[in-house]
Amino acid sequence: MNQQLILDISPTPAQTLENFVVGANQEVLNALEACAPGRAIYLYGPPGAGRTHLLKAMALQWKAPFFDATSRPLEIKRLAETEHINTLLVAIDDVDKFSTSAQAAVFALYNRWREVAATGRAFALLLSGREPPIGVKVREDLRTRLGWDLVFRLSLLSDEQRAEVMERRADQRNLHLTPEVMNWVLNHYERDMSRVIALIDALDHYSLTRKRHITLPLLRDLLAEGKLPT
Repeated sequence: MNQQLILDISPTPAQTLENFVVGANQEVLNALEACAPGRAIYLYGPPGAGRTHLLKAMALQWKAPFFDATSRPLEIKRLAETEHINTLLVAIDDVDKFSTSAQAAVFALYNRWREVAATGRAFALLLSGREPPIGVKVREDLRTRLGWDLVFRLSLLSDEQRAEVMERRADQRNLHLTPEVMNWVLNHYERDMSRVIALIDALDHYSLTRKRHITLPLLRDLLAEGKLPT
């Protein structure tokens, strides 16, 4: 079976609040579950801590727009300038990776958020970056706005917590992951647990098509064949 077919039958699980692995981030999850129009929340933390997962989960739950560094700045600018913003939430990921023009559009959206925050036209604003507001590398007027409301730091899962998630997923699929495979993933693969879960699912299908047990050589063969789901 070729790599494309493996990807087709092994999609990355939808990112939701329910399948977010909380770890030490319960306070963050509580704030997101209590989020309401008029609230702004800025999340920061290292890669793999779950910033993108949470923003996509909130956008999915609220049926709201999601923007990142690949989005066109004009789309954000139009949203900020529209007479009636037809959404209750806007999610903006990795704001520190935005171009100058995109940062200007986010700045305008922040001003619009503050203008309507106490009215019936209020919407929630959810943003993320790698650094806290005081250290994030964006234009100064936008940087100060990132700290206007709630700010939370996301912590990475411990290796023990990551192992528990892997074992739970393997049990759901009736798989046996050897200690060698578990240790390799924990030490060499990405920390983003949605990617780890996608890897386990792909391993399941790959082992079936190759009629081989899941071992470290099988895992390496899978990874050597091409890019896994993103």
